[in-house]
Amino acid sequence: VQLQASGGGLVQPGGSLRLSCVASGSIFRINAAAWYRQAPGKQRELVASINRGGITNYSDSVKGRFTISSDNAKNTVSLQMNSLRPEDTAVYYCNAEIRSYGSNGFPTDGKNYWGKGTLVTVSS
Repeated sequence: VQLQASGGGLVQPGGSLRLSCVASGSIFRINAAAWYRQAPGKQRELVASINRGGITNYSDSVKGRFTISSDNAKNTVSLQMNSLRPEDTAVYYCNAEIRSYGSNGFPTDGKNYWGKGTLVTVSS
């Protein structure tokens, strides 16, 4: 199982970006997923999360500006980021708890996976 994040780039303050994270491999289902970010010199922090039931959670710093969504059929989790600020500049990582198919053909217990980060730079 692998997670592949994409969609980062350079954007002006007030602009928008959409990050996507695609899970590939022998996947039974994604139990929950989240986006984290790490700014230079800072610890990695949780930005937003979503569970299989669609319940979402956001950090206070992005609430009302970012929206996390998932497409279970496509094993994809997205993060729509609007009204971006310079302080949103960071490397963004997707994270997911995934049940895959074991060698016996039956689903395994959930395991935590991380994707490689994608850089978001908000600057004029």
